[in-house]
Amino acid sequence: MKITADTASCVASGQCVLLAPGTFDQDEETGTVVLLSGEPAAGEEDAVRQAELTCPAAAIRLTGD
Repeated sequence: MKITADTASCVASGQCVLLAPGTFDQDEETGTVVLLSGEPAAGEEDAVRQAELTCPAAAIRLTGD
């Protein structure tokens, strides 16, 4: 599974960070998503899928398995 995050459309809700803190973080100044890795951290695959579904701005995209 590959992850992309569109910081331009991110509304800084932080749901991704709450769900998958090993994969996502927030920029300290803007609050927008920071992708820590292009692939889910170990054991966070389901949480990353949930983050994609939960993101109010649809800023997180998953491709592949």
